[in-house]
Amino acid sequence: MVQDPVCLMQFSPREAKTTTEYEGKLYYFCSPSCRDTFISQPALYQNKVTSMHLTVGVMGSAGNEAADDVKEKSMILGQSIAQRGFVLITGACPGLPYECARGAKQAGGLSIGISPALSLDEHIHKYRSPADVYDVLIYTGSGLMGREVTNIRSSDMVVILGGRSGTLGEFAIAFDEGKLIGVLQGSGGIADQIQDLVASFQKDSGARLVYSADPSLKILEAEQRGVKIFSPR
Repeated sequence: MVQDPVCLMQFSPREAKTTTEYEGKLYYFCSPSCRDTFISQPALYQNKVTSMHLTVGVMGSAGNEAADDVKEKSMILGQSIAQRGFVLITGACPGLPYECARGAKQAGGLSIGISPALSLDEHIHKYRSPADVYDVLIYTGSGLMGREVTNIRSSDMVVILGGRSGTLGEFAIAFDEGKLIGVLQGSGGIADQIQDLVASFQKDSGARLVYSADPSLKILEAEQRGVKIFSPR
């Protein structure tokens, strides 16, 4: 059960008429009028109910071949995720997701890594992956490809930057499962080809795609399954 922060009505999340995001948390409403009341004075209502932080999964190139400006954009993305109060999720790999996690850490955010390994020792030595910027590492033992479904299903929203075949697999899962997906244009790799790929799919999975060269979270200010995600900032 969830609770409307304005009228305090309790109901199933599936019965919510609308939702809105504020400071990285999702709030459920019994009606658009309650939502509008919340938006007008969020500080008055935000602490009246328990709410969960939303997660942003960042999927991208694990190699070190990215240009310096793309690495910098990845860090800015991580900082933006932290500053908005979202929780960052990555595949705990090097490359662009690591740069994003570095940015989140610098901004004081919470970062979770979904590791392909069975242990910290295997994570570092077998998969040559970093551990220094994560608040939590989840050891799946699933290998590099096996953890992709966990990555996506743990994320309320997904951002694609750069990437090769592994990132394409993660994008395909997110697309088929109707996620809100941000694509960082100009970051190379799969990210710069996704728009043409989607056009060739001729398939409506319910996914919402946002294309932008801006690494701030404006990339995710779009409709998620028809519900407007509100940003008061």
